[in-house]
Amino acid sequence: MKNSEFQPVLFMVGSMALFSLEDFFIKLLSSTMPASQIMLIMGLSGSIIFLFFAIVSKQPVFSRDLLDKHVITRTLADLFGALFFVGAIVLTPLSSASAILQGTPLAITAGAAIFLGETVGIRRWLAVLIGFFGIILIVKPGLADFNPLSLLAVIAVICLSARDLATRAIKTTLPTLTISVYGFGAMAAAGMLAIPFYGDFIWLSFREITILMVGIASGVAAYYLLVGATRYGDASLVAPFRYSRLVFALLLSILILGERPDLLTWLGALIVVFSGYFIVLRERNIKNVKK
Repeated sequence: MKNSEFQPVLFMVGSMALFSLEDFFIKLLSSTMPASQIMLIMGLSGSIIFLFFAIVSKQPVFSRDLLDKHVITRTLADLFGALFFVGAIVLTPLSSASAILQGTPLAITAGAAIFLGETVGIRRWLAVLIGFFGIILIVKPGLADFNPLSLLAVIAVICLSARDLATRAIKTTLPTLTISVYGFGAMAAAGMLAIPFYGDFIWLSFREITILMVGIASGVAAYYLLVGATRYGDASLVAPFRYSRLVFALLLSILILGERPDLLTWLGALIVVFSGYFIVLRERNIKNVKK
């Protein structure tokens, strides 16, 4: 791997590890805090942190480029992605929510073909369909242990894939710090929208403040690394390393939270990962042939 390729890959793996930590801390906090309060505090804190760094580094906080339809689409997708995925983390096992999230690259491939007019061959479409079958195994509709709330993670996949598709189209002249300010602002807005669906806000204990601080730091660092990897790394190179998030999430959920994913969840997760990985390899081979 060339040095120019190594940095985006490192960004992606680091981002996935930190996102898994953020998810884990949200799960811990949800035992005593409403999800709406968690999202509001994390979103506002992250937005303020990125705003500070943007001002210090003299990056534009306000820009005409922010009115671009791709930026607006990305922010709205971020808002609803946070709303539904945090709900999935709080209300369903972390292991299954994280496994379903791995379907994002599959949804990106389908979305790129439908909305961006990208050419997707029969093999990649077949991989997408097989991957979606894997998600069905994880969700288990129609079976006795089907949890309707797991559909929150499925909706989050759709929103986050829309976010990543919009990110591709954003001008590279718009700084990552600026995008991140509004991304975390969207999470805060998601928290406000979620207030009617969760319990009353609580006064924070020292434990909750500590976990929040570590979770916010993890989320801020993860978000910045993800935007950098997505914008400056070749998509076919960095995309496979998204699946490292599932490894980190499973380790945390099994070793610390004591979750025990069933056979269908393991099988579905493997199908989703292998389908996504096949798509990435196929896209890379096609690009190499065109060069």
